[in-house]
Amino acid sequence: MAFCEVSQEQTPGTDAYAGDFGFKVLTAADPAEKTKKLNAEIANGRLAMMAIIGMFFQDGLTGSAWGDWANYTASPLRAFENELGVQAPVGFWDPAGFTADGSVEDFKRRRATEIKHGRMSMLATMGYITPEITGKFPGYLSPSAGLKFADVPNGLAAISKVPAAGWGQILAYMAFCEVSQEQTPGTDAYAGDFGFKVLTAADPAEKTKKLNAEIANGRLAMMAIIGMFFQDGLTGSAWGDWANYTASPLRAFENELGVQAPVGFWDPAGFTADGSVEDFKRRRATEIKHGRISMLATMGYITPEITGKFPGYLSPSAGLKFADVPNGLAAISKVPAAGWGQILAYMAFCEVSQEQTPGTDAYAGDFGFKVLTAADPAEKTKKLNAEIANGRLAMMAIIGMFFQDGLTGSAWGDWANYTASPLRAFENELGVQAPVGFWDPAGFTADGSVEDFKRRRATEIKHGRISMLATMGYITPEITGKFPGYLSPSAGLKFADVPNGLAAISKVPAAGWGQILAYMAFCEVSQEQTPGTDAYAGDFGFKVLTAADPAEKTKKLNAEIANGRLAMMAIIGMFFQDGLTGSAWGDWANYTASPLRAFENELGVQAPVGFWDPAGFTADGSVEDFKRRRATEIKHGRISMLATMGYITPEITGKFPGYLSPSAGLKFADVPNGLAAISKVPAAGWGQILAYMAFCEVSQDQTPGTDAYAGDFGFKVLTAADLAEKTKKLNAEIANGRLAMMAIIGMFFQVECGEKLLTLRKSLCCVS
Repeated sequence: MAFCEVSQEQTPGTDAYAGDFGFKVLTAADPAEKTKKLNAEIANGRLAMMAIIGMFFQDGLTGSAWGDWANYTASPLRAFENELGVQAPVGFWDPAGFTADGSVEDFKRRRATEIKHGRMSMLATMGYITPEITGKFPGYLSPSAGLKFADVPNGLAAISKVPAAGWGQILAYMAFCEVSQEQTPGTDAYAGDFGFKVLTAADPAEKTKKLNAEIANGRLAMMAIIGMFFQDGLTGSAWGDWANYTASPLRAFENELGVQAPVGFWDPAGFTADGSVEDFKRRRATEIKHGRISMLATMGYITPEITGKFPGYLSPSAGLKFADVPNGLAAISKVPAAGWGQILAYMAFCEVSQEQTPGTDAYAGDFGFKVLTAADPAEKTKKLNAEIANGRLAMMAIIGMFFQDGLTGSAWGDWANYTASPLRAFENELGVQAPVGFWDPAGFTADGSVEDFKRRRATEIKHGRISMLATMGYITPEITGKFPGYLSPSAGLKFADVPNGLAAISKVPAAGWGQILAYMAFCEVSQEQTPGTDAYAGDFGFKVLTAADPAEKTKKLNAEIANGRLAMMAIIGMFFQDGLTGSAWGDWANYTASPLRAFENELGVQAPVGFWDPAGFTADGSVEDFKRRRATEIKHGRISMLATMGYITPEITGKFPGYLSPSAGLKFADVPNGLAAISKVPAAGWGQILAYMAFCEVSQDQTPGTDAYAGDFGFKVLTAADLAEKTKKLNAEIANGRLAMMAIIGMFFQVECGEKLLTLRKSLCCVS
């Protein structure tokens, strides 16, 4: 190492310092070839740095430079593969590495804890659900406290009603469960087997299956109870009853252009939560324009691939032929300066050639194009909706094309060399349909296992069938009404008494649950579904899903899978909507006075964003907090504008002549630009800075209600006799302050990273 360092001159300015040590394999008479070789060395070195770090990690983890896991039959990471709780399809899963030390004691202690948590969660989940379905016990929970069972609310609120003696009983029962049976390491109870009749069996395999089922159910219950807590805490109801929100502003736009079946009005980010018609229409106009650009861009990607390129020259003056322009993103590099001018001019023409102000047809998305208009209003609306839908599709498409192009270097992502990829192993299976083809973004099939693929597909088909039934169960009563008569004559329950949606669960009689479970069991056991059978492959011989012609039969089975996939998406959306709103169709009509609308007309709320508070700081509707935060923002913006100018001005105009501090002998020319200037500020300078800040704070009344508190300090440049002009100027200050806050942060980052990168480069050069 010392020889390498001292055997050749490497000081700045030498060939070696620039990376050329004159090695025969890394030099050449041709400068371009020499540069290519030196670049190759650097590239190979970077790859090797990544590789050696990976090898170090692998070696440290496995004790082998190549990490051959075949020899690690006794690895601590494999120690727990056959334990209770390790179940298909996940197998042993420990992403946090809790078991990496191979400690059996720690593993079993954690599993015992998991089992107990799961049991508590199962009880808690049932405690949430049961009172909703069956009602509450009659009589008193605590006669001495006069507390009836009926007085205890469902969900988290029940905690507030537990008497002191009740907490004592709960704790006593927990203590009893802990001490009533030996649970020390090595006992059956410690391993999760308490000898419960329902969780034991004479057959060891059956017993293990039952104990595994308990762990699995406990895990599900832990997820369920966390979800219930969240829902309860969010809505104040164990079942998220939003029935009072019948006039929500989220329903204000249900009949607007762009609201189409099957999704309907969909705004998961809550942009329309304030109910502003103006903001909605502005955003929709923006969406239409983005969609149009995306449709043009998508066609620009596709057309040259299919039809080829124009003959002749794109730019005769630049000698640029159409054939010279590559497809996809790489085409950007070939656009001449005049071409960019034409593009910008066309965009400007589209903006100014037609009136698009609020209230005009163009603002609403109707530019009078012959293909997008009609004498019949319904047909015209249909066409305009179609444009929005196509634009949305094109926005998704062009983003996908950009991603594909950036990833593969080809506008169409040439994967022709991957003929033996395991991802292509299932291209001709049921469920692989145009236009998507075989799609597995999570890489479940990356191992090429046919058995796992078919098991997952069988599961998908069943889930799809259940979802289709469930979706129809949601929709049909809304459209056709309900059956006449009784659902359960013995219980006096009429079909008309059953609400639509999730709330229907609360009305299912015990015998109904039995019938549902029995039907599910019948579907599972009435036909052979083991691997290799027709049913396992998704063909149950249903008349509507079979045919003598194999191609027709495949088409029908594929259609079922496609419909099932759509139904799975649909039913999840319906559950979410129903759980959120308390209605199968999501009635939000009552939110006309939301606190989120309280600040729509305040200073700083400007187009095109409007009022924007993604963190929900204003969700409580507090005017005082809003104005305090805005005053803070204005001050931060002013400081940032001064700081930004302080960064830029010395770079452009140079520095003042003479001394900044004569007593310290410090000249203005001695002060570096940027963050480094801080190190040169004299003590008296800091005093002046702090004194000026104090003066700004105390020289004018800024208490709530004053003009200064609202952002108006009476500066001549920021005031005017005309109220609208004054508001415009104050808004401009806030906007400029926001821009300056972003700018100064970027400048800080650039300077700091630039210094560190320079230091790092020097260090690396010294090392090399």
